[in-house]
Amino acid sequence: MSPESNRVEYKRQLSEKFERSVVAFLNYPGGGEILVGVDNDGSITGVPDVDAVQLQIVDRIKNNIRPATLGLFDVAHEERDGKDIVRVVVSAGQQRPYYLRARGMTEDGCFIRVGSSSQPMTERMIEELLAKRQTPSLQTMRSPRQRLTFRQLKIYYEEKKLSPNEEFLRNLELMDDDGVFNYAAYLLADQNGVSIKVAKYAGTDKYDLIENEEYGNRCLLTATYRVLERLESENRTFAKIGYPTRTEKSMVDKTALRETIINAIVHNDYSLTVPLVEIFADRITVTSAGGLVNGLSQEDFFNCRSMPRNRVLMRVFRDVELVESLGSGMTRILSAYDRSIFDLTPGFLVVTFPLEAVPDEPVNGEEETGMKTGMKTGMKTRQKIMEMMREAPDISITAISAALGLARSSVIEQIEKLKAQGKIRRVGPDKGGRWEVMDK
Repeated sequence: MSPESNRVEYKRQLSEKFERSVVAFLNYPGGGEILVGVDNDGSITGVPDVDAVQLQIVDRIKNNIRPATLGLFDVAHEERDGKDIVRVVVSAGQQRPYYLRARGMTEDGCFIRVGSSSQPMTERMIEELLAKRQTPSLQTMRSPRQRLTFRQLKIYYEEKKLSPNEEFLRNLELMDDDGVFNYAAYLLADQNGVSIKVAKYAGTDKYDLIENEEYGNRCLLTATYRVLERLESENRTFAKIGYPTRTEKSMVDKTALRETIINAIVHNDYSLTVPLVEIFADRITVTSAGGLVNGLSQEDFFNCRSMPRNRVLMRVFRDVELVESLGSGMTRILSAYDRSIFDLTPGFLVVTFPLEAVPDEPVNGEEETGMKTGMKTGMKTRQKIMEMMREAPDISITAISAALGLARSSVIEQIEKLKAQGKIRRVGPDKGGRWEVMDK
């Protein structure tokens, strides 16, 4: 393995200085990662009980570091050379300086990365970081409404087997100790006044607006799923069928478009405006407000370093598996496109995807073959849906959609066909009911 650096630190085991290293990366632009179970020389030693170590790490970061680090770190199990190690990815936080809770915001409690080591910060460095703290944030902004409900949010957590308890809202930092909801709670509530805009134009400029839709005024997760479904229907897939291969291609890379939309929603500065998606005849643009987070350079950005603007949203989107890990979205986008699709300004981040041309006419009977292939694909999809319903009669449409990697609307279409064919039926209400597969 490569030697330790300003971005990477090795630890043979969890030591009393572990939190010091985490604090140093939280205060360091671009963050870094800690590999537990690796010796200083890079040799793999492994950890004896990987599950216990992961739980200790989460508990120690959560309880021993301030300000709150929710949404700023990932803990994952990896196997190298046949041994278990734990990888801790730490993102630079916006509420710097971070410090050891027991030592306070002092030279004994604040650390920063210098080369391959964690060094105490001077009093002047602490004061400079305090002066640069960005305000307001979703956690410090008060919700314009205080009578909020969270039925949709709780359903998403229940579907991921993360049953919300009585402290659910406080654990997610959606309210303070006095029970006052913040703006993050407002965005995730069942009803709000925030929507994501999707506009469609007939040509290559904004002269002829043919559609102007808003997805929102409800839980931000629900709005996100609706926007993704809308863009999936817009992002046509075309195929050229030959022998012996059949190739498929979308107008825009599906993964890159999905990650861009989610990133725009999670990292948007909602104190300025809302995310905007625009569909032109030759391109799709996705715009988020706020530009790059203060302290994150363009080099860090294109190297897939993460500094979440809205760490509570990042945590929630990770919990429901819309986001996998810190920086993973940018990695997927840059694997399909180069940097030229990004336009970074102080106030906005704009991503422009050129549209691939779709053939106007089928070639060599591919239309008929394509129809047959589509029918076969639909049959296989319906079969998979029935299998999932047999195994879990209470499974939700959202869970089926996630498991198959299909839009919710596509799953609903296939379910309606199964109902019409008499192969399934719904017993009980939408919420709390179950599916019954009619074996014939």
